[in-house]
Amino acid sequence: MSPKRKIALVTGASSGIGAATARKLATEGVIVGLAARRKERLEGLVTEITGGGGKAIALPTDVTDPASCKAAANALIAQFGRIDVLVNNAGQMPLSSVDSLKVNEWKQMVDVNISGVLNATAAVLPQMIAQHSGHIFNMFSIAGRKVFTGLAVYCATKAAVTAFSDGLRMEIGPKHNIRVTCIQPGAVKSELYDQITDPTYRKQMDDLATSMTFLEGEDIANTILFALKSPPRMDVAELFVLPTEQGW
Repeated sequence: MSPKRKIALVTGASSGIGAATARKLATEGVIVGLAARRKERLEGLVTEITGGGGKAIALPTDVTDPASCKAAANALIAQFGRIDVLVNNAGQMPLSSVDSLKVNEWKQMVDVNISGVLNATAAVLPQMIAQHSGHIFNMFSIAGRKVFTGLAVYCATKAAVTAFSDGLRMEIGPKHNIRVTCIQPGAVKSELYDQITDPTYRKQMDDLATSMTFLEGEDIANTILFALKSPPRMDVAELFVLPTEQGW
């Protein structure tokens, strides 16, 4: 089905997968609310999208703050009357060994990767329930299914939200006609790696990038679009999207 004229809220839209998804949706006629903390980045993306004939608005948002998420959702509803799509994309991935005790980084991952998803979902659900339709995309990782060294806390956050996604789909699909899709990418070119403060793990990621061709943000955007365009009778519940050269 054509997503034209749908209204979407995309978190983490200032770069990477979020920005690529916003661009892709806009080219398909979706009106996109861009949610992230970096206002200048959002405004630049709005200019780019509108210059290409699309429609988008900047919604400076901190997903760790429930009130901020609610304000973004309310602003989108006030202007366009509904929310058809939520892309929970905002995330943090500062790799380190557990015995490095980077507790502040652990908290940041829990706040963004878990609480951020819950906050944004809670912000849009009342509108989707009222209109008896919607599609929620939760952006996870293969790390939600397999644990890697240096990613123990990150994997834990992704596993938690993977479980939440499954439960959410089972609860709100039959009852409210809201689809839920869990996207689990492998290695993707992203600013996430810039968050790694541990030099050993940062080098490992740099080395990994030379051993395979990472996915582009547009690849994940195309995956989201595939699920979004599926007929109403069909919920694409989960998709693994990996570089061809990546086994895990």
